[in-house]
Amino acid sequence: MKILGVDPGSRAAGWAVVDFAGAPVLVGAGVLRPPLTGTFAERLAFLHAALGRVIAAERPDAAAVERVFSGVNPQSLISLGEARGVLLLALAQAGIPTAEVTPAEIKRAVAGSGGAEKEQVRRMVTALLGRRLALDAADAAAAALTHGFVAARRGARFAAAPGTRTSPRALVRRRPAG
Repeated sequence: MKILGVDPGSRAAGWAVVDFAGAPVLVGAGVLRPPLTGTFAERLAFLHAALGRVIAAERPDAAAVERVFSGVNPQSLISLGEARGVLLLALAQAGIPTAEVTPAEIKRAVAGSGGAEKEQVRRMVTALLGRRLALDAADAAAAALTHGFVAARRGARFAAAPGTRTSPRALVRRRPAG
């Protein structure tokens, strides 16, 4: 099962595809960076089209998108929500079953603690996948890993139907082999 993780953002949206046919293997990762020139609507259109190209090229079986609850700046939170919406739309239009995972669920699944720091999560992603990624791509890989661990725990081919959320009780901690 190939899972596409997405870390939404209006200026930079990370993506990573992790294959769970055996031990988790990174298939591809990157950061979608819309041009800062032009309107906000044009940046959203760029994100939608760019993720559509990733989906077409990577052909994931499922996806996991980070869910955001709060932020310091309300306007930034609104912009993030709008970017998240177009990314979710791209996944829905492609028919990809998508789970939404919270930052605490991701931290708990990947680093073992819901209060882990971003850099600790990044180090664990590096340990699990054997490759250091840009921060946004590492966050996306962490979302994919979280969803894959949930699927493995449940013994399911897909851990979520479109529009559903994973349960924090279903998360497990994985350690790198060796």
